[in-house]
Amino acid sequence: MTVSDGRPHVDGDTEATEESTLSLDDGDIHVCQDGPRDAPALLLIHGSASSVRSWDPMVPLLTASHHVIRIDLLGHGRSGKPAGPSYALPDQAGRAAAALDRLGVGQAVVAGHSSGGAVATALAERRPDLVSALVLVNTGPSLDAFIGPEYAAIGPSQWPPDDKRLRQFASTGFSAGYQIPRELLNEVRAMTYHTLTMTMGATRDYLAQRALPDRLTALGKPLLVIFGEDDRRWRSSSAADYHAVPGATVELLPGLGHTPILEDPPRTAAALLAFTTPHAARAD
Repeated sequence: MTVSDGRPHVDGDTEATEESTLSLDDGDIHVCQDGPRDAPALLLIHGSASSVRSWDPMVPLLTASHHVIRIDLLGHGRSGKPAGPSYALPDQAGRAAAALDRLGVGQAVVAGHSSGGAVATALAERRPDLVSALVLVNTGPSLDAFIGPEYAAIGPSQWPPDDKRLRQFASTGFSAGYQIPRELLNEVRAMTYHTLTMTMGATRDYLAQRALPDRLTALGKPLLVIFGEDDRRWRSSSAADYHAVPGATVELLPGLGHTPILEDPPRTAAALLAFTTPHAARAD
């Protein structure tokens, strides 16, 4: 495994983001780092058909107190999109663990949005030494909670989709009336049909094998669940299922949909920071 030289990336008036590429055995992984390197580490994992960009509005709200690390999971964003490797969630979690190891991060609070929360859970299962606490943002606890449309409505002959079909595909990922940024739509379009369907299927398979509250109970990690009450993909009432996890905190955000990290970053960040402060592990 090798890593490219990290290069700061500046977008407008925001602070510089250090970007690098980790070359793993089965593909390249794009990594972003923000904030003080000696601050407690916070790993942010995006959901399916998304990328590190979905966390962009949240990052400036977190860097005063955290070393914020974001990765594009294999098949997404600026990471590789090979056809051969496994996209199963435990394998995606293994790549996230390899990224933390390569960056010299011994432990982190791990937050995941949507299916990224399932990847975060898989990471804690695979490498419990790396995860001090977990934050799941609008992550459905089981397949019974799913209310969104079937993604098979877009076939391989229709990929990549035009703007209209792409907006239809992504619409339930946000509260009604939210204007989806074009750059996020382009991130979906940049995926291959293979990586799109394999990563979506991997989440279904993982949840079908065992519900997340059962997995999380066995792990014994501190847990925060944040859920937009107006989610149109997962029943928000299903967030109560996480109360089965001893000590879990569940916070519902009224007026927000499936992606509160974009719909209301300050409110989402406030909930996250109130939890991470006592649970964050300071980097060596």
